[in-house]
Amino acid sequence: MDRYEVEGHEVLEAEVKPTGNGAHIYVPKAWTGATVKVVRVTDPTDEDE
Repeated sequence: MDRYEVEGHEVLEAEVKPTGNGAHIYVPKAWTGATVKVVRVTDPTDEDE
């Protein structure tokens, strides 16, 4: 696995849920209007999570 360093204010760990033809991840409502980055840390086929 690669390692990256990201500067920011908060970290959120959540599971991506399927929605329609894509997928979503929900963040706190307080983050509305903020710029965010999403980093995938596992392969979608990992079953040990």
